[in-house]
Amino acid sequence: MIQRIQTLWLLLVAGCMALCLLTPVAKYNYENMPTEGQRTEARLDLFARDGADMASQMGEPVVNYSQRMTGMETWPLVTLVMVCGVIALGSIFLYKRRTLQVRIVALGFLLNVVYAFLVFFWAVDRYADLLAAGMGGERPEVAWQVGAFAPLASLVFFFLAQRAIKKDEALVRAADRLR
Repeated sequence: MIQRIQTLWLLLVAGCMALCLLTPVAKYNYENMPTEGQRTEARLDLFARDGADMASQMGEPVVNYSQRMTGMETWPLVTLVMVCGVIALGSIFLYKRRTLQVRIVALGFLLNVVYAFLVFFWAVDRYADLLAAGMGGERPEVAWQVGAFAPLASLVFFFLAQRAIKKDEALVRAADRLR
């Protein structure tokens, strides 16, 4: 019974986790630094990438500051994203054991809450501090990106999947009582 609605919710969770890996979490901008008329930009990605974004290359001149220069470690975030994605995809195939499926989805929800907490309260501020230390003490302006909001959407999808699984379990138990 893979064609249930919770399968769709869990696939959306896996898609959100893939978005977390592929898109930047935040962009940091310094206006008019290091030289007049140029903008210095840095990105916080889960996998450090060099080079400016396509949107940045089309506008004004941008000096790109690489994430590798700061020494920011993002492996705890990458691990949590991958585990949440594997939990979402793996729990799709536990449709015959709904009580276990509910527990696994609840674990994925909890790990996703931990990931969101780490992104919003640890990683973005720590990277801003590392950039400030490298740029003379001035903190950059932070612009949140898709990679920061995708885990919030996946929290909603985890919740909806868990609710649908519980509804299926209640339906099966009601049918068993009628027999």
